[in-house]
Amino acid sequence: MSNTSNTSGSQSSSNSSKGKQKDAADEDVPGPMEVLRAARTQLAELTGMEAETVSSFERTEDGWNLEVEVLEVSRVPDTMSLLASYEVSLSPQGELTGYRRVRRYERGRSDTNRPRGR
Repeated sequence: MSNTSNTSGSQSSSNSSKGKQKDAADEDVPGPMEVLRAARTQLAELTGMEAETVSSFERTEDGWNLEVEVLEVSRVPDTMSLLASYEVSLSPQGELTGYRRVRRYERGRSDTNRPRGR
């Protein structure tokens, strides 16, 4: 049993020393889930429309680029509701720096004219 406790003690000291080597700048950079949540919240505040989903997500040299699907007009039946895709740009810290609507469509229709890979 003493070997087990020594092993776990040495592992925890090894892990804690690795954690201390983190660069202070790394602590300011949010993770992907934090960025997604922040983008959805900020876009909803600016547009007054709730983000339904994030359909694309990419980290770039300048920060983050996302494509967010937003419900613009609710209709009955729901398949006739109007949705829109927004390109959203964020700083490396997750602050929204810009957005623009790139397309608008009915929920129940497929987009056959849209280029593949996007």
